[in-house]
Amino acid sequence: MIATASPSTAPVVCTPVQLRARDGYPLSARRYQPAAGARANVLVAGATGVQQRFYRPFAHYAASKGYNVLTLDYRGIGESRPASLDGFAMSYLDWGRLDLAAAVDLLAQDDLPLYWVGHSHGGQAIGLLPNHAAISACYSLGCGAGWTGWMPTREALKVRALWGAVLPLIVACKGYMAWSLLGMGSDLPMGVYKDWKRWCAYPHYFFDDPAMAYLAENYASVRMPCLFAASEDDLWAPPRSRDAFIKGYCNAPVTTLDIPSRAHGAPMGHMGYFHRSARALWGRVAAVAARARCTSRCAGVCAGAVMQVPRFDRVHRAFRLCDRCALVRWQDQLPRPAARSGSSAPA
Repeated sequence: MIATASPSTAPVVCTPVQLRARDGYPLSARRYQPAAGARANVLVAGATGVQQRFYRPFAHYAASKGYNVLTLDYRGIGESRPASLDGFAMSYLDWGRLDLAAAVDLLAQDDLPLYWVGHSHGGQAIGLLPNHAAISACYSLGCGAGWTGWMPTREALKVRALWGAVLPLIVACKGYMAWSLLGMGSDLPMGVYKDWKRWCAYPHYFFDDPAMAYLAENYASVRMPCLFAASEDDLWAPPRSRDAFIKGYCNAPVTTLDIPSRAHGAPMGHMGYFHRSARALWGRVAAVAARARCTSRCAGVCAGAVMQVPRFDRVHRAFRLCDRCALVRWQDQLPRPAARSGSSAPA
């Protein structure tokens, strides 16, 4: 158990957790807890090939704001990786229906709201969970459909070469997707590689795969409020790629947010959402969670609980929660983008 704090944040306790997936597979996880009690639980669902340690700064930040935060390494990744990936059998779907489902089982034991913060695959995976009804609200960043047709031309050409030539050669030699050889993330099991490659060939990812037709019903059953944010300079999952995928969440109250390029003074890309430079964006996540908490606790009867997702060229309006959930005021700290002729600021 490690207790840490900075001059600007409350003390946070970080504790290693040995989590068992729904099929018994051992998973490495971390709990980040505020020293003075929590208002809600937050599950961080990471991107493909990204280890939980990448999300440590965000987890520490959220815990300092009063949230119990859980991160984990999916099977085959980071501290949940077996001795060898060669011959390690699994499906890409296992990360959602077995690993993340077990994390939800754990957090749902507490009498606290449960919020989902997803990055890339983490936004895709919600509908895979058999227990997604336990989640109060979702905030996803960088979720997309994976199809190169949604990417800018230059990036699309690179990714096509990656799937068509580079990765097949690496996989043939290693027996798994040695992603680390390219400096692009953790190595991935063969099953993840095969599924990912197949689904990225479709404009709407696995929703277009005839073998995955049953997933449409799973995703249609998702009902919690979801906000899907995408940066305009995210080459792998730009806003139109996000829009293609989230059509699957056809019955959920979905809000989208387009983040202008360099909104935080530096390129965001696909990985910048959880860099320390994007700290102002983390405050937005906390505010959405606070609003969802009021709605879930009060069954939507609090007239002041409605929160507009404001434009980037304005300061966030203060918003009021009911007496039970207290008064919350939050202002946007993002810099104002330069005006663009012929277009309005993104909502």
